[in-house]
Amino acid sequence: MSNPTTRRDFLSAATAGGFLGLGGTAFLSQLTPVSAEETKLDSSAVQFRPEIEQTVRLLEETPRDKLLEKVADRIRRGLTYREVLAALLLAGVRNIQPRPHVGFKFHAVLVVNSAHLASLSSPDSDRWLPIFWALDEFKRSQRRDVEEGNWTMQPVDESAVPPAHKAQAAFKEAMDNWDVDAADAAVAGLARTAGAHQIFELFAGYAARDFRSIGHKAIYVANSWRTLQCIGWQHAEPILRSLAYALLNHHGEPNPAKSDLGPDRPWRQNRILAESVNADWRGGSIDGQATSDLLQTLYAGSSDDAAAKAVDTLNRGVSPQSIYDALFVGAGELLVRQAGIVALHAVTSTNAIRYLFETTSNDNTRRMLLLQNAAFLPLFREAMHRRGDVGDTHLDQMQAASVPQKQQTALAEIFADVNGNRGEAARKVLGYLDQNRDPKDLIDTARKLIFLKGSNSHDYKFSSAVLEDFYHVSPQWRNRFLASSVFNLRGSGERDNSLVERTRAAFGA
Repeated sequence: MSNPTTRRDFLSAATAGGFLGLGGTAFLSQLTPVSAEETKLDSSAVQFRPEIEQTVRLLEETPRDKLLEKVADRIRRGLTYREVLAALLLAGVRNIQPRPHVGFKFHAVLVVNSAHLASLSSPDSDRWLPIFWALDEFKRSQRRDVEEGNWTMQPVDESAVPPAHKAQAAFKEAMDNWDVDAADAAVAGLARTAGAHQIFELFAGYAARDFRSIGHKAIYVANSWRTLQCIGWQHAEPILRSLAYALLNHHGEPNPAKSDLGPDRPWRQNRILAESVNADWRGGSIDGQATSDLLQTLYAGSSDDAAAKAVDTLNRGVSPQSIYDALFVGAGELLVRQAGIVALHAVTSTNAIRYLFETTSNDNTRRMLLLQNAAFLPLFREAMHRRGDVGDTHLDQMQAASVPQKQQTALAEIFADVNGNRGEAARKVLGYLDQNRDPKDLIDTARKLIFLKGSNSHDYKFSSAVLEDFYHVSPQWRNRFLASSVFNLRGSGERDNSLVERTRAAFGA
C-alpha cells in the first residue's frame, strides 16, 4: 500500500508528467481487454446457459481472499465480461436479503450497475477494475448476510403463480396491498410470459411510491433494469422477485395499504396533484429563472410546497428540463450543506428517478416520478437536520476560484484540495469549467481516482450517478452541479485502496 501523497509531491508529479500517478492500472493490460462493444447487449449471444450457474457458485463458494485470483484465472480461460456481470448480480439477489432496509449489505446488488457504468466509461484496459471491486464487495456483503441469519432466496411457490392472462392484474393487486407472497408469485408469472418493457412500466410505477430506505427502492428499479439490458432478459426472474420483495419493504411498520404513514403521504398527495398538470406539460421552454425559483422552494419549503411549485411551473409552460435542473442542483446543494450519507442519496436517487422518468412511456408515471422527486428533496433535507447542523449554502451563488492555465496543473490543484478544502475544490471546479475547458478530462480524472482510492459502494454509486448526470443538466447549471460533486469524490492525496494491490497480485503484476 502506498504512502499518502503530499501536496508538494502531487503537484511536482503533475508538472513532471506523472499526473495523479494514474499509471497504477497498467497491470490490467495483462488481461484480455474489454471492448466497449462487449458491454452492449447482444441477445443472440447471451443466453442463460448452465455455465452461468457454475460461475454464480464460484462467486458464492470461493472464500473472499481467493475470489479475485479464481475469477482472474477463469477470465484468462475465456470467461467474458458479461458472464461475470450476470453472475455477480445473480449471486447477489440469491444470497443477500434486501431487508430490513434496501441498502446496507444490499449495496452489493445496488452497486453492480454503478460498477458497470464505470466500466462503460473507462478505457478498454481499465474496464475490469470496477468489476473486481464489486466482486469483493459481494463477498463482504455475503458474510454480513450470513451473520444476520444467512438468508437465501427460495424457489417460488409454483402453485400460486397466476396464468399469463392474470399475472399483471395479480401483480398490481399484490403491490397495492403490500402482499409479499402474492407479489412473489405474480412477478414470476410476469417474468415468464410478459414483455420486458411491459414489466418495466409496472415496476416504474411503484419505484418512488414511498420514501422508505432514502431512495434505494428507485435506485434498485433503475439499476436492475439497466444491468438486465447488458446481461440479458433470460436472467430476469430472480432479479424481479428480489426487486418486488425490496419494494414492499416497510420494516417495523403496519401495512401501508391500511395505514396513514409519513413515507407514503407525498404519493397520496401527488396522485391528486398530478391530475391538475396540463395535458401539454411535456413541451414548454427552458427557463433559468423558473429553475432559480424552484431552488428557493427546495431550500426552505416543505415536501408539499416543492411538488405544488413543480406543477405550477409546468402549467406556466416551462419545460420539465428546467424542473430537473433545479432537482439536480438542489440535490447537489444538499451535499454542500451537509456532506454525508443522506445528501449523497439525494443525488443518487435523483439520478435513478430521472432515468426512470426518461425511460417510461406512461404519461401518468412520468408525472408521478417528477412530483415525487420534487417532494423527496425536502424530506432529505429534513432527515439531514435530524443528523446535525445543516449549512446555508446557495449553490447558485457560489463564486468561482481561479485555476492555473495549464490543464494538468489545474486538475492537480483541484484534486489535491479535495482532501483538505472541499469548498475551495468546488470553487476551482467552477472556475475550471467556466473557462470552457473540456469537462471530460476532469470527469475521467475523478473516475480514475475512484478506481484507485474508493473504499465503499457509495464511492461507485455516487460517482457513476453524478458524472453521468452532468450531461443531463442544462448548460446554464451543469458546472455548478459538477462543482458540488467534490464533496463526495476522492482526492489525490488518499492512499490507494487495498483492492488495487490485490488485483495486481491476482494477475501476477
